[in-house]
Amino acid sequence: MAATVLGSVFAISPVSTERVCNADFRSTKSNLRGRTQAIKSATPTHHGGVRRVHKNKEGDGEGAKVAKLVESPYSKVEAARPDLRKRLSDFLEEARDLVGDDDGPPRWFSPLECSTQAPGSPLLLFIPGIDGTGLGLIRHHKKLGEIFDVWCLHIPVRDRTPAKDLVKLIEKTVKSENHRFPKRPIYLVGESIGACLALDAAARNPNIDLALILANPATHVNNFMSQPLSGMLNVLPDGVPTLLEEIFGFKQGDPVTAMLDALTNEFYVHQMGGVSGGILRDIFAVSTNLPTLSRMFPKDTLLWKLELLKSAVASANSHIHAVRAETLILLSGRDQWLLNVEDIDRLALTLPKCIVRKMKDNGHFLFFEEGVDLVTIIKCTCFYRRGKSHDHLSDYIMPTTFELKQQIDDHKLLIDATSPVMLSTLANGKVVRSLEGLPSEGPVLYVGYHMLLGFELAPMVSQLLKERNIHLRGLAHPMLFVNNQDALVDTQMFDKYKIMGGVPVSNFNIYKLLSLKSHVLLYPGGVREALHRKGEEYKLFWPEQPEFVRVASKFGAKIVPFGVVGEDDIFDIVLDGNDQKNIPILKDLMAEATKQAGNLREGDESELGNQDCYFPGLLPKIPGRFYYYFGKPIETAGREQELKDKEKAQEFYLQVKSEVEECIAYLKMKRESDPYRHLLPRVLYQASHGFSSEIPTFEL
Repeated sequence: MAATVLGSVFAISPVSTERVCNADFRSTKSNLRGRTQAIKSATPTHHGGVRRVHKNKEGDGEGAKVAKLVESPYSKVEAARPDLRKRLSDFLEEARDLVGDDDGPPRWFSPLECSTQAPGSPLLLFIPGIDGTGLGLIRHHKKLGEIFDVWCLHIPVRDRTPAKDLVKLIEKTVKSENHRFPKRPIYLVGESIGACLALDAAARNPNIDLALILANPATHVNNFMSQPLSGMLNVLPDGVPTLLEEIFGFKQGDPVTAMLDALTNEFYVHQMGGVSGGILRDIFAVSTNLPTLSRMFPKDTLLWKLELLKSAVASANSHIHAVRAETLILLSGRDQWLLNVEDIDRLALTLPKCIVRKMKDNGHFLFFEEGVDLVTIIKCTCFYRRGKSHDHLSDYIMPTTFELKQQIDDHKLLIDATSPVMLSTLANGKVVRSLEGLPSEGPVLYVGYHMLLGFELAPMVSQLLKERNIHLRGLAHPMLFVNNQDALVDTQMFDKYKIMGGVPVSNFNIYKLLSLKSHVLLYPGGVREALHRKGEEYKLFWPEQPEFVRVASKFGAKIVPFGVVGEDDIFDIVLDGNDQKNIPILKDLMAEATKQAGNLREGDESELGNQDCYFPGLLPKIPGRFYYYFGKPIETAGREQELKDKEKAQEFYLQVKSEVEECIAYLKMKRESDPYRHLLPRVLYQASHGFSSEIPTFEL
């Protein structure tokens, strides 16, 4: 009956524990999707750029011609709404149709919200927790559906399929789909009990390319919590769970229920504001859906789930040493039912390729909670792939508008405090206060100065996306992409680089990015420049060899030299690397950090080879201002043969370096005449002109 009712909402395929009807599944899913509104596939992209309408207009009277630009889709990023709109109330509403009198076998279904996946997307099989509905990812369906082919397992309330048969069902599906698409990885996403079933299925299929995402895996049961619950359920009469409706007095159609529904509408939640309004709606949703909850968890089903949990845990733990799949564990800090940290640490050590992502402020039902976005987590851990391993180029997924907003919000204090000024150079050499002079079409290589700790990155990368829809693919130290649980720093602090398209620096990645006509950001000075010592601000630490010149000329890439100043106006270095080497504890920490990071220029006898990793001691100042100057693009098209000559390449390389130094010198000189260089004049200006107004700067 449930299958009939849900025909307009889900694509459903009945599945017995004996046979997985993949053909029926695909046929039903195809027919249902055909009746939905056509949606263009959201193909993940790996390089940035802007579309242009080639309509020339006269410039400033000096013959400049500027192309009219199409508005960037990120231009209104400040008003972006969260990617995940659904809530617990939506889960309870849709679960109502799934917890009727259906006593059929477990089956897979594909939510119609997941119908927009890009071609070649990997398969994602969701294995539910204690509720068994298969709707545990309801908040994430739409976003997951853009990059995965999503199937969800539904286990009817009255079904009593034992754990071993559920594992066989999953195993048959995995084998069948692997046979159909042998080069496509299969993701198993399981929560609590479902995580145990996923581990068991992976252990039985070590030769199939699987990726596991386990949310609060129930590999250890907290007996202090579960045993009293089991004992209490055994002594209670059968009707007690159903009596919850009578106790609270909420029934469908009652005036009280109607009032609660009215209170939870969008207008009221908006008036209550943000998170508090959402929590209020969830509380009312639970209250008004007690009939659904009581049908979802009758006494006999709860008792069965506890037995299912015990058998699933025992089986998973007995087979866990056979698991070869890479694994991402999502661990809630406030889950008291099934987990302890020591057990997860043991599990992480047992699994050969395991990442643990700790969510310290979240509870057991992780996927229903605010601030938990599964797709964003997958991006931040580089866990998405279409082939045998993650490719930072082809598997990269552009940030959504809301993800960019989150990045800007995280750096809002820095951006607001420094009021960045960005200048660029038009083709005729005129300097303008905008990014108009930057090339729209790739390949483009941006080469510049790296401020201490990369403070210049967030304002620059976000502004290029907002103003010009230019997506910079930054070449970064590989240490930023290693999910090392024993790292001295929290690796989540590097999430921003992965979300915004950072790529491990290597000759191959530079070559590939430019071949894809990307906009590539390169800092030749690398770690040595970003972690410079006292008195070394604005000094370039470039290698002697022209490393990027030949590859840029091979693809005819434009090179944009740029300079940035302002770090000396926001802090002073009081404890640099040389100082820390004289303090025993800090010296040992620096040595360990450098060892973990690795030195890309080890063996280089020049100053650049001294790439110690440490965190400098900084003394903040009343903030000054950041200034960016992008010089006139330098053409390499048609010069490939010329630049094969070592002397010519070295000469060209020194020209680019000289241009960067001139950009820095220009900014250092011009900022002296900026009446708004200091914080107080800027605050007064915005107080009188509006806080969204652009603050003037020096005359160009």
